[in-house]
Amino acid sequence: MRLMKKALLAGALAVLSVTTLSATLTPAHAADVKIGFVVKQPEEPWFQDEWKFADQAAREKGFTLVKIGAEDGEKLMSAIDNLGAQGAQGFIVCTPDVKLGPGIVAKAAANDLKVMTVDDRLVGADGKPLADVPHMGISATKIGETVGKAIVDEMKARGWKPEEVGAIRVSYDQLPTAVDRVEGAISVLKANGFAASNIFDAPQAKTDTEAALNAATVVLNKHADIKKWVAFGLNDEAVLGAVRASESVGIPAANMIGVGIGGADSAINEFKKPAATGFVGSVIISPKRHGYETALNMYSWIADGKEPEKLILTSGALAKRDDYQQVRKDLGIE
Repeated sequence: MRLMKKALLAGALAVLSVTTLSATLTPAHAADVKIGFVVKQPEEPWFQDEWKFADQAAREKGFTLVKIGAEDGEKLMSAIDNLGAQGAQGFIVCTPDVKLGPGIVAKAAANDLKVMTVDDRLVGADGKPLADVPHMGISATKIGETVGKAIVDEMKARGWKPEEVGAIRVSYDQLPTAVDRVEGAISVLKANGFAASNIFDAPQAKTDTEAALNAATVVLNKHADIKKWVAFGLNDEAVLGAVRASESVGIPAANMIGVGIGGADSAINEFKKPAATGFVGSVIISPKRHGYETALNMYSWIADGKEPEKLILTSGALAKRDDYQQVRKDLGIE
């Protein structure tokens, strides 16, 4: 009997030891994890979608997601302090200005917050990327090349000659990603016989449709002798602005080829219109990866100590009026 009691006691102690060890090794409870997701233009559909998919990750894992819009550097720095005061452990950010990189990193460190970036990569004082900050971005040049190819293919399908066509480069050159996208498109156009003299810059004050419309209207009015046009830019909104501008000066849809980037709701609504417009396609980038996957990566970093890859670049797929639903489904958006 005494031997049996000793055996039972030993067994109980062994179980207790294992349980204690397991508790020691268990990562942070999901309910204790709080993650910020800060974006520069919270009203834009792309960022709304990123938040939606980040919310999905939060529901699945049980952590708290704090969504913050920070349209300028001052608001961003205040947001980081706010997250620190709330007891957050990390945040994902798409900054309003990539040159704020060193300040963002310092502010995150001061608040004991892990930081990773999405969409736009931080740069240092020398203009080079901050390689130590994990980043999920877009292969901007490749996506631009996809836009260029889509335009060239559509021109060929319509029997257009490059020398008779004008190209509107809706530009936002203060953002490196924007430059890479439009230059990727231009490289394909030039490789297919497009003359540099037929490519016209339309600098926009903001990255929205209205600013693009205003910029493109100036180009179209200045070169009224050109009757056929193509347009490309940073995003769908930039190209939709150019398309709206072409409509306002009387250019028919048959004489405009606009290919955007992003697959935003504004692009999908354009495809749904009863009659086709000059907006013929969009290279859809998956906001699911940029929202859902970055949120999961940050959670794993906080809860499990698994640091994300330093650089992940995503690509896109061309969607047109007749196949956008299937493309969205293939990308996990629908």
